[in-house]
Amino acid sequence: MKALLERLCGLLAALALFAIMALTLADVLGRKLFSHSLTGALELTEIFMVVVIFAALPLVSLRGEHVVFDSLDPWLAPGLRRAQQVLVDGASLVALAGVSWLMWSKAGQMVGYGDISPQLALPMGAFVYLMSVLCGLTALVHALLVWRPEATHGSGVDDTHGAL
Repeated sequence: MKALLERLCGLLAALALFAIMALTLADVLGRKLFSHSLTGALELTEIFMVVVIFAALPLVSLRGEHVVFDSLDPWLAPGLRRAQQVLVDGASLVALAGVSWLMWSKAGQMVGYGDISPQLALPMGAFVYLMSVLCGLTALVHALLVWRPEATHGSGVDDTHGAL
C-alpha cells in the first residue's frame, strides 16, 4: 500500500512539475521568439503548483519529512517522545480531515455555481475536489502513523556528521 501511495502521488507531483517546466519553457520561447506569451500560462502554472503541493503532502507525512522542532527531543524519555508523536499525528489527522471536508464542501459549491478560471474557463471545482481527496489521503496517512512506532517516522536531519 505504501509503495502504491508513493508511486501515485509521486507520479502526480512529477507530472505536474514537468508540466510547469514545459509550460514555462514554451511561454518564454513564445515571448522571446514570437513576442507573444502563451494565453493562460500563469493560470495553468498556479493550478499545477497546487497539484504539486497537495500530491506531495501525503508523501511528506508518510516519510516524516515535514518541518519539526526537535531541540528538546534528546532530553525527553522515549515514552514521552512517542506520546508527543501520537499527539502530533492525531492533531494532524483531525486538522487535515477537517480541511478535506471543508474543501469537499467548497468544491461542491463551486461546481454548483459553475466557477471557472478567468482565462481558460477551466472548472475550478474539479481541482478543489482533487485537493480535498489528497488532504483526506494525508489524514489517512496520519491515522496510520498514530499506530506506528516512532522508528517508522522519518529520521529527520542527522547533524552528528559534518557539524561545525
